[in-house]
Amino acid sequence: MTQTSNRFFDEMARLVNDATGAAQGFKREVDTVVKHQAEKFLNDMDVVKREEFEAVKEMARIAREENDALKARIDALEARLNGSPRA
Repeated sequence: MTQTSNRFFDEMARLVNDATGAAQGFKREVDTVVKHQAEKFLNDMDVVKREEFEAVKEMARIAREENDALKARIDALEARLNGSPRA
């Protein structure tokens, strides 16, 4: 009886182990499908990637700084023109 009982438990352990492996494989497949569907959805929505957003944000910051510097130069030149007599 002991040998039959051990064999039964061995078979049950193998069955549970196989089921666990199958469940992990199924989980990986589901994760892959969900990831691909999410990427497809975001691509279809034409959502910008974070890296692209950060790059454009940095370009805008630099352009604002350049505009501020140019405005200061224009204001200084206008002040010089307004301060000197006209010919």
